[in-house]
Amino acid sequence: MKDIKENDSLVIGRNAVTELLKSGREVENVMIAKGEREGSINRIIALCKEKRIVIKNVDRRKLDALCAGANHQGVAANVPAHEYVSVEDILAFAEEKGEKPFIVICDEIEDSHNLGAIIRTAEACGVHGIIIPKRRGVGLNFIVAKTSCGALEYMRVARVTNLAETIEKLKAQNIWVYAADMDGQRWDKTDFSGGAALVVGSEGSGVGRLIKEKCDVTVSLPMLGRVNSLNASVAAGIIMYEIAKQRLD
Repeated sequence: MKDIKENDSLVIGRNAVTELLKSGREVENVMIAKGEREGSINRIIALCKEKRIVIKNVDRRKLDALCAGANHQGVAANVPAHEYVSVEDILAFAEEKGEKPFIVICDEIEDSHNLGAIIRTAEACGVHGIIIPKRRGVGLNFIVAKTSCGALEYMRVARVTNLAETIEKLKAQNIWVYAADMDGQRWDKTDFSGGAALVVGSEGSGVGRLIKEKCDVTVSLPMLGRVNSLNASVAAGIIMYEIAKQRLD
């Protein structure tokens, strides 16, 4: 792997990315400059499809900027800043501690700073693990790691293919699932006792319809000002601390 050139979370160059994909190492996504479809790029695309890795077609100028002027040859891969675990690992950790599971599920969080902030607060609140989707959401990149201020090193994060199926499996294990969204019952009037999984939606559209339908309860925060929503990480933090408070009472 010595020929792999890395710039923070990036592996750049055709040979380097090809070897990365063949190595079996975790890959968030592969970015290919628009119009690049010749030679070894086709091999990279085939490997991505074989391993079900997301391909993003990006403007060459954006790729130039991301790679800080290095010769990327039209391709770069994002690698995670931390290893993922399984959902079973998260549940096992809660069991080892003799505690009811406390999980946060991020539904299409796209801002790295928000995910990092959620991880930081989750660690402080005693959350056992965080679940994120493999697609349509940010992964554990280096901005997430930096924003978490070290908390990522202590937080178990699972990345799943299907959030809806994962929620059903959690519910089957007697874990109640709470969607943080508008038009729900007050967060401070909600009983969070027992196993709990809090679903936090995307910055723009909140919790998706299908995911919300899978949840047991919707909880909301009263908005007393003129804006009608809070930053995802702020809203998540307020509710996480309410769950933590009830566990301490």
